[in-house]
Amino acid sequence: MVPADIPSVHALERRLFPVDAWPLQMFVDELAQTDTRHYLVAEAAGAIVGYAGLMCIEPIADVQTIAVVPEQEGKGIGSALLTELIRESRRRHAADVLLEVRADNPRAQQLYRRFGFEQIHVRPRYYRDGVDALIMRLQLHTPSSETGRA
Repeated sequence: MVPADIPSVHALERRLFPVDAWPLQMFVDELAQTDTRHYLVAEAAGAIVGYAGLMCIEPIADVQTIAVVPEQEGKGIGSALLTELIRESRRRHAADVLLEVRADNPRAQQLYRRFGFEQIHVRPRYYRDGVDALIMRLQLHTPSSETGRA
């Protein structure tokens, strides 16, 4: 994602998340923080059809947002975006990737589980419309067992 993408991404954000849409300035601010942020867009026929963002402050990476327009769902775009966020998390030496997903979004939950995410917590009434958020984690590094200890 580059600054010129922000108006299109924001228009999609308002369309896809009418209750919880980020303000345009939030995208501007996020994109400016290259030391801890990584944002992507997916394009089809010259139009942005998906976007995703990551915040990584070692040892934790957090998926800030991921979205695909409904008419492009099921084409692997969400998987490609998530794959790149996980790759960037590893590049930045994160031990875990966290995310929040709406409890009423089984399609997204299924995607995350396919990638190895596990639900670790519930935030009751997290979203403005009262829906719970499921907190999910993907462990990138498993602690190695210490040898020679009893």
